[in-house]
Amino acid sequence: MTSRGGSKTAGTTKSDFKPTRGRPSTHSNYQMSAALKSEIRKLNFVHLVTWLLVAAQVTVSHLDLVSHDTVSMPYQWEYPYLLSLFPLAASSFSLPKNNISYLVISMISSGLFSVAPLIYGSMEMFPVAQLLYRHGKAYRFIFGFSAVTVMYLVMVVAVQVHGWQIYYSKKLLDSWFDDTQEKKKK
Repeated sequence: MTSRGGSKTAGTTKSDFKPTRGRPSTHSNYQMSAALKSEIRKLNFVHLVTWLLVAAQVTVSHLDLVSHDTVSMPYQWEYPYLLSLFPLAASSFSLPKNNISYLVISMISSGLFSVAPLIYGSMEMFPVAQLLYRHGKAYRFIFGFSAVTVMYLVMVVAVQVHGWQIYYSKKLLDSWFDDTQEKKKK
């Protein structure tokens, strides 16, 4: 390459040029971030389905769309669990642009709006589950099945989903934080 002055600049070749814009700082961080985002998206989908089931029961029972013999009134824990849509939205907003703030908000609010109502619900429904187990008596039903059994099954899935969401979010947060620390060093 020659300059306007006519002489060639010494020691420059096209191999010296390394574009840095638009490339992740390390390939392994990028792969880990992409894999974790994929897992979180899958968990967000299962969370949304679980939330829709709980919301459907609450809506159907309160609007009297079917008799209470078919779909019983919801347990008290189901109302605060409906707020778990907030951490789901924060998690979904954090993923496209690697927004650390939204991911942290998602993790904290997931504990408050998702896990805490599930813990309360397990305690709320325990006496009813004992009555069903010991005496075979159920007083609430969802489409012919014992409501406490159905809701415990929903809770088992929800606890696993929220646990994995928080775990993967923490790993993703660490990955993003490591990436930003490496950028600051350069």
